[in-house]
Amino acid sequence: MENMQLAQRIRAFRKLKGYTQQELASGCGISLTVLGAIERGNRHADERTLAKIAEVLGISLEELTNP
Repeated sequence: MENMQLAQRIRAFRKLKGYTQQELASGCGISLTVLGAIERGNRHADERTLAKIAEVLGISLEELTNP
């Protein structure tokens, strides 16, 4: 999946679920700076980070990564 599209999906799901960036970052065990860079498409998230983001958001990894 293209990095910018994935970044937009992460942000959209985060907002849909009512999380702030800080809350999601804390739940995933990553810094706010890293999450912000992922959401802007400036940083590529590895599989483990994507899986943790999906878990915290209560969605499957497939939902997060498949448009």
